[in-house]
This record gives sequence, structure tokens and C-alpha cells, in this order.
Amino acid sequence: MKLYTSHRTPNPRRVLMFIAEKGITGIELVPVDLFKGEHRSESFAGMNPMSQIPVLELDDGRQLAETRAICSYLEGVYPQPNLMGEGFEERAFIEMADRRCELQLFLKIANCIRHTHPGLAPLEQPQFADFGAAQGRKMRDTARWLDGVLAQQEFVAGGRFTIADITAFCALEFARGLMKFRPGEEGFGHLQAWRDRIAERPSAEQS
Repeated sequence: MKLYTSHRTPNPRRVLMFIAEKGITGIELVPVDLFKGEHRSESFAGMNPMSQIPVLELDDGRQLAETRAICSYLEGVYPQPNLMGEGFEERAFIEMADRRCELQLFLKIANCIRHTHPGLAPLEQPQFADFGAAQGRKMRDTARWLDGVLAQQEFVAGGRFTIADITAFCALEFARGLMKFRPGEEGFGHLQAWRDRIAERPSAEQS
């Protein structure tokens, strides 16, 4: 298999961290330079008409896009260690937590950065600074909610590490680098302590 990815981009990092947690080896990494527009090339659009990364090319030549879909495929091929739930009930609650982190935390961070950071201007035209700033404020509402969750339990979806932790961690690391967001400095001590624990995992360093 081949994974089309890009350095320091959060969605590919989610997949890479998932792969590392699984201990999967043998997937070839193919770099895609976003700032050179390689994701908008005719050949890449042939793999993913949305012109977004990551894309997983399967051994039979098919291409699978969308981060969670890629992780679902890998979970099926490599079922252990389990990261998406054992049985329908646990899977449903993990997916709820993961989707909340993706839509309410990750997406708002991405929108804030893409619309306010000058370095991202080549990728997001036009930029809407007011929208980006509003998304940054709303992201903090989600961070406050997540801080409360982590005051009651060890991990985002409950008592064990799952894909929801990967999504939330990669979102916060994206915000840490380009929004200078430090949860502990804004009163979210439980979220900061959780982030620091996840950062110590080997998968966080490899991704």
C-alpha cells in the first residue's frame, strides 16, 4: 500500500499516528507538496477528485480518501490493537467522541488557521479573517467542554486510548504550532495534562 501524505499537515498526521499505534509496517509514504500545488495536479485529482490528502492506495490499485475511512480500512485489515471499538456499542460511543473532536475542535482550528495565517494564504483563497477569528473563539468553547470530559475520565472516549484521542491530539498540535494555543495557559488544565501524556506516546513522536 501507498499513503500519499504531506509533512506537518494534520489529517495525514492522524493517519500516520493511527498506523504507528497499530504497529503497521510496509506502507510506502509518498510525499505531496501542497505549496507547489501537487494535490491539484491532474494525476492526483485522478486519485481524489477533492484534491485533498491523505490518500491510501490499496494493493489492488484502488484509492481510498478521507482520514476516517482510511483508518476504518486499516482497522479492518489490522484489527489489533483495537482503536475504534469492540462491538457495535463501543464503536458507536467512540465514533461520537471522534466526530465531536473532528467537527467541533479539529475543523474549527483548521478554519481559523486557514483564514488567518498568512502562510496559508496560497492554499486558501480568499481568506476571510473575521470568519477565521470567530472559529478560533468557538474552538475554545469545545476545548472547555473537552477539558470537562477529561476531568472525569482518562481518555477522550472513556477509559482507554482510541482514535478519538488521535483526532483531538493532532488538532491541538496543529493549534499549538500555528495558533500558539496552549490549553493550560487558558485555564484548561485537564486538557493540557492529557495532551502532555499523549505527547509521550511513541506514535506522537513518529507521526
